[in-house]
Amino acid sequence: MTDVLFGVSIAPATEVEQVRAAALAAEHAGLDLVGIQDEPYFGHRLEAFTLMADLLARTERIHLFPDVVALPLRPAPVLARTASTLSLMSGGRFQLGLGAGGVWDAMTSMGAEQLQPAQSLAALAESITLLRQLWQTEVEVAAAGEWYPVHSLASQAPHSAGIEIWLGALRARSLALTGRVADGWAAPTQKYLPMEVWADGNRAVDRAAAEAGRDPAAIRRLAQVIGTITPDATSGPIELTGKAPIRTSAAGWSDLLTKLAEEHGFTGFVFWPEHEAASQSTVFGAEVVPLVRQRLG
Repeated sequence: MTDVLFGVSIAPATEVEQVRAAALAAEHAGLDLVGIQDEPYFGHRLEAFTLMADLLARTERIHLFPDVVALPLRPAPVLARTASTLSLMSGGRFQLGLGAGGVWDAMTSMGAEQLQPAQSLAALAESITLLRQLWQTEVEVAAAGEWYPVHSLASQAPHSAGIEIWLGALRARSLALTGRVADGWAAPTQKYLPMEVWADGNRAVDRAAAEAGRDPAAIRRLAQVIGTITPDATSGPIELTGKAPIRTSAAGWSDLLTKLAEEHGFTGFVFWPEHEAASQSTVFGAEVVPLVRQRLG
């Protein structure tokens, strides 16, 4: 993957051919990433990992990641094996977006145990340690964890390119965990985290990384933005505030993403189209990304 990443998030709708077309459009547009939302509790959504396996088999270059995994529905030992399998099958084109869990009513309807925030964060931290242990080469892993105990479980190394863990952190403690142990922050979209607090989120990650003796610059920062690329610009500059979708021209999107990179430290961008994912991905790759790359040098 290139130093600055550009991707698109695709809703795993049951209109399978439309989803496939959107992923292929992203690859043909030269994008780096496709994110697939992990929402198995909705009947109008396909199961994310099955879908990603299908899309990885149909593409050649682009990376895929769950945006993001609902950990309470995916026990860490099984998740480790699923991730390493997809990495091996795709030649290293799988990355792992991971979250402590969000829609608890929906998750408990599938049998997940309801956890308190401190419990879900502890389970997330434990899972990251276990995932990396289980991605080693030819070792047996024993871990007496509170949430995911394993006994003499054989590891399975992913492709030599490795798997990065990007946390969909929302609040202070999960942002601090990102800085301490994760490979990246997949900032939640403005629907869940207003854009004016993204800079604070990056600073929280920086502080935690520095306190843990890590280089904050080594942690990827992915800004995820919902919106539409319109034929004409909206009036006035785009402000980094609020929860509303961004609706502006390719030039306006270029201004927005460049500002997020230069002023707020983001090193990657995941575009969430409101409609017509395939055509919007094409415009994003053909018109927005080249402008941003040029301006960032």
